Amino acid sequence: VLAGLGGVEETVTLQIGSETVTATAEEDVDRTTANGKASSVHFVHFPLTPKQKTAFLNQENPVTLGIGHSNYVHMAVIPDAMRQELYRDLI
Repeated sequence: VLAGLGGVEETVTLQIGSETVTATAEEDVDRTTANGKASSVHFVHFPLTPKQKTAFLNQENPVTLGIGHSNYVHMAVIPDAMRQELYRDLI
């Protein structure tokens, strides 16, 4: 499976209400090999603006994590309890 997921880290997004934030992958190690095999572990960050940080905590705004790789497409709604825990990283 990993052989077909090269570059998956470049397709991760966070949808906060109507805004989409593209993840920034850590570049400490190349996690996709030259032949296109993806690592089983990726570390990504979401560079949120102050407005996006506020919107992230507002429970009226749905927050969805998405992966849009051609060989793996998935979306998941982030539950409110998890959002509150993640928000601690933002302040």
